[in-house]
Amino acid sequence: MSNKNINLTTPYYLIYESKLLKNLKTIDHIKKSCGAKFVLALKCFSAWSVFPLMRKYLDGTTSSSLYEARLGYEKFKKEVHAYSVAYSSREIRQVRRYADKIIFNSISQLLMFRRYAGNTEIGLRVNPGVSFSCFDLANPARRYSRLGVTDRKALFKILPSINGVMFHFNCENSDFENFSSNLDFISRKYADFLKELKWVSFGGGIYFTRGGYPVDKFCKKINEFSKKFSVQVYFEPGEAVITQSAELVTKVLDIIYNGIDIAIVDSSIEAHMLDLLTYRLSAKIKSEDTGRFRYQIAGRSCLAGDVFGTYRFKTRLKIGNILRINDVAGYTMVKKNWFNGLSMPSIVVKRLNGAIDIIRNFKYKDFVNSLS
Repeated sequence: MSNKNINLTTPYYLIYESKLLKNLKTIDHIKKSCGAKFVLALKCFSAWSVFPLMRKYLDGTTSSSLYEARLGYEKFKKEVHAYSVAYSSREIRQVRRYADKIIFNSISQLLMFRRYAGNTEIGLRVNPGVSFSCFDLANPARRYSRLGVTDRKALFKILPSINGVMFHFNCENSDFENFSSNLDFISRKYADFLKELKWVSFGGGIYFTRGGYPVDKFCKKINEFSKKFSVQVYFEPGEAVITQSAELVTKVLDIIYNGIDIAIVDSSIEAHMLDLLTYRLSAKIKSEDTGRFRYQIAGRSCLAGDVFGTYRFKTRLKIGNILRINDVAGYTMVKKNWFNGLSMPSIVVKRLNGAIDIIRNFKYKDFVNSLS
């Protein structure tokens, strides 16, 4: 459905292709400058309605499960990297139908399932012991991490069986100097190993599309690494591709007072922005630091802590006011759920030509079919 003047019912996720394009052009510049390839991390963003735009700039997709691998194969229709913390034998037989590269998380999984790979290239995730993350929950090199191989000697023994490796060691890292020093550490620690590989992926979690990031320094660093070891470098960005490209549009349903004015909206962090609850973050809602009127913005689920955050506004909020929650593309639509039986937000796209496409409305039937 496409109509510039269509009447939209809240809540809905609104994806802007124009804002998405800005990030994609930065990635395109990096690709042309250093020869790196980029595959979209579907675990972060899987809205295939905008894949036609994204595939013009990206080289494919990377998955964390069988279903994501199939989605990338069927909807993105370019290179597919398939990774999973652990495959079952049933899954690996199906994954090989879709994947150009299968990346195993452990040597034991590689030994069990490499015979099923056929002509598909095989990779292995390596945990270098260094990382960047503001949250221990998301730190891939945290103590007792199960993510990737840590035994350097074991890696050399398995070297003849693999074509490449993945070092996914960043989470929302906008600090180039930190990335650079960690890359230097990896270059020293695995120098002899890296020279024998065809490709190396540095995963995602690097914010090279954030304002002020030294993109040219980043390109120079990657180009030096690629030439030194004669490898094709890959990145698997999620947030870096879609940052600042979408909103969650909600409506104020009620305003109550309990020590503070509380505006209840027709959405929920538990159901529609789960990362806020997981990482105890506040939503990005435009407000005024000097605003006279202070409100807690809360969701309408029964969860007591269903709170988007506290904000100041220049004018009083009223029932029926529209609130726009910014920067919501990542880890929202892929995590939305039916908690409390709340209506899921529609998925809407504003195209480059200004047309509004309602991609998906969720109905009672969808709720029922998600249950037993």
